[in-house]
Amino acid sequence: MDIKDHLARAVRAAAEEAMAEGVLSRGEMPAVALEVPPQKEMGDFATNFAMQSARIFRQNPRRIAETIVSRLHLAELDRAEIAGPGFINFFLRADVLYDALSQAIDQGEAYGTLLAKEREPVMVEYVSANPTGPLHVGHGRGAAVGSALVNLFRVAGYPVRSEYYINDAGNQIDILAASVNARYLELFDRAAVFPENGYHGADIIATAERIAAKEGDRYLAMPEAERLQAFREVALREKLAALQEDLAAFNVRFDVWFSERNLHPEKVQTAIAELRTKGAVYEKGGALWFRSTDYGDDKDRVVVRENGEPTYLAADIAYHRDKFERGFGTLINLWGADHHGYVCRVKAAMAALGYDPSRLTVLLLQMVSLYRGGELVKMSKRTGESVTLAELIEEVGTDAARYFFVMRSLDSQLDFDLDLAKSQSNENPVYYIQYAHARIASIFRQAKEAGLTVDEEPDLMQLTDETEIALIKKIIEYPDEIERAAADYAPQRIARFSYDTAAAFHSFYSKCRIMGVEKPLARARLALAGKAQQVIRHALNILGISAPQKM
Repeated sequence: MDIKDHLARAVRAAAEEAMAEGVLSRGEMPAVALEVPPQKEMGDFATNFAMQSARIFRQNPRRIAETIVSRLHLAELDRAEIAGPGFINFFLRADVLYDALSQAIDQGEAYGTLLAKEREPVMVEYVSANPTGPLHVGHGRGAAVGSALVNLFRVAGYPVRSEYYINDAGNQIDILAASVNARYLELFDRAAVFPENGYHGADIIATAERIAAKEGDRYLAMPEAERLQAFREVALREKLAALQEDLAAFNVRFDVWFSERNLHPEKVQTAIAELRTKGAVYEKGGALWFRSTDYGDDKDRVVVRENGEPTYLAADIAYHRDKFERGFGTLINLWGADHHGYVCRVKAAMAALGYDPSRLTVLLLQMVSLYRGGELVKMSKRTGESVTLAELIEEVGTDAARYFFVMRSLDSQLDFDLDLAKSQSNENPVYYIQYAHARIASIFRQAKEAGLTVDEEPDLMQLTDETEIALIKKIIEYPDEIERAAADYAPQRIARFSYDTAAAFHSFYSKCRIMGVEKPLARARLALAGKAQQVIRHALNILGISAPQKM
């Protein structure tokens, strides 16, 4: 039983009953939000529903609260009290929390994984960095948040697929081939002219070295044009392989790697033809323009240039049309904040094609700033270029990097403290959480050595200390937190919840002994600790972070 959901339903039912009686005005009620109060004197749960609905019901919030409390029909409730301007505080019967904890324990490792939802599948597209350079710190934030969001959807019961869009159809691939070709020739002391607009990063040298290590000098005998053509595919393949290696090291794997080349020319032409049929494009100055101002954009946009080549927007229109055609009901894109102005035109195109633009959500990632010793880190010491994701992983580790990227809402700028991320102290949030998991593992090892095991049905009513009750409340709140985090596209909620659960456990452990107390109490506390460990582990899995047995 989800107690918070049960209470919310009871509040809603009470309000509906009062509306049917004419005591409350009819109207669309707000959602019933319940929170655990900061002080135990305020009850087990509380809601500000009466204040949130005051305008709808056109009454004083305390009068609304009184109306609802008098109509609550809930066997699990000991009492409900009205506080302040209209808060409703709920006090549960003593056995309710224990029953909820018992049910959670009975679910084992499945606890926190919700039933599958009957809905159209969700597509989450993220990272999608150009395959012409390495992944940088900004890409790392998108990778951590995107993969955590996909994991969150899966445990929340959403049908979901993840996708990486490979920008491999533009002129940048010709530039990549020419740049790698020059570095490849240099490896064999051959004269090479580096392209004027070429890519100069250290990663291009690394790509040439990868090719040489695998293929040797076999490309040297080819005529220049033939070698460049070959390098269009070879260099791209090696760059993608390097991207996949970096992402795998960061616990990120995609269900689909979608090549932009799949869109050209047929799917792009089909999308443009459909826009033409709907009267959404016009010719001007030899180019083809999309009437995006008809759909909320600030100006119309070119989709086919004067030379007959489609623009990036044309490919993006075809790509998003293709996603809908593949049966996805909700599209979620994670883009950099610099793409803010691009959102409106893509949504405009979806509307022009007849799709509901609200089915496309674009989450914009704000900047990441790295700090070391209190000083802003602008460049890599190794290369003199932007700090890569691989370098960040090497310095602070995958777990810390992922947690720091996910712990803040993605629409806020992130200051990443490298020194804190590396520290093995309670000040480091990911260390603090993982230490709770490892400490519980140590407790179970000690209990095993002492011959202490958890009964099939431990006497949970032994758990009466306020720290024990606080930990129980946190544990039974977890399914509701999963539901809300998924609905809000907010994996940072899970990061915070894992930290709060660890904090509740540490408080419990510092006050309540497990070894050396009466066996019924020891077994109950052991069961509580074990469930806390499972919840922490489940949450860390969503975040793509390891749950160590020892530290």
